[in-house]
Amino acid sequence: MMRAVKGKHTKPELLVRSAAHRCGLRFRIHKRDLPGSPDVVFPRHKVALFVHGCYWHRHPGCRKATTPATNVEFWAEKFRANVARDSRNRDALTALGWRVVEVWECEVPTMEAAKALMLKIFKAELAPH
Repeated sequence: MMRAVKGKHTKPELLVRSAAHRCGLRFRIHKRDLPGSPDVVFPRHKVALFVHGCYWHRHPGCRKATTPATNVEFWAEKFRANVARDSRNRDALTALGWRVVEVWECEVPTMEAAKALMLKIFKAELAPH
């Protein structure tokens, strides 16, 4: 059932938040005053991060981005609307001067992967001085 699908505090999102905290980054979650309510916001760095599920947000080329065999038209429209909304939110945040980062659930299967991703995203800020 779709009502059982979580929109916030998913496992990949919790991994990313935990990894960011372990890297010493401070953040806010689900900022409703920003377009799309980004999952994790780093105000000091002006970075808005979305943790996308590969299935719902149609990760290109990912094996998790399958399409149900029944009610194909409904699902095609649902997925198209999700991708269009993501694009609008990304453009609106960029126009406001935010750097937008999309993290796909398949990119962060473990804490180690999530930490590596945080280090990659914030390489200049986390480099030893």
